[in-house]
Amino acid sequence: MQKLFFLLLLLGGISCGHLEAQSVAISADDFEKMLQSDKSVQLVDVRTPAEFAKGHIEGAVNHNFYDADFAQKMGRLDKKRPVMVYCAVGGRSASASEQLKKLGFEKVFDLAGGMGAWNKAGKKVVK
Repeated sequence: MQKLFFLLLLLGGISCGHLEAQSVAISADDFEKMLQSDKSVQLVDVRTPAEFAKGHIEGAVNHNFYDADFAQKMGRLDKKRPVMVYCAVGGRSASASEQLKKLGFEKVFDLAGGMGAWNKAGKKVVK
């Protein structure tokens, strides 16, 4: 299913004549599957350090959306590798996804519903 999803994304971009920057909100299950299957992803938690310390997805780096240098920090990530972002409920990560697209990132995936959805689905959290 996941391979079909990515194939459809790729074909959609090719049919338009070129691949455009993509920002896709995906479910907790699909988010987890992508993390497990693609070791090239860059996982970013855009919550505050206090929120991050209470529990985060394993392997995530914390770049606080509210920091003045947030865009600068995000701009240091590899624009050609997929970026997966999440926050508490989805608002900050949706805004971060839009910023990443404007910065030239090719593939951005947003955890729909944020950590709330992740926790509700019973996914692993580390502290």
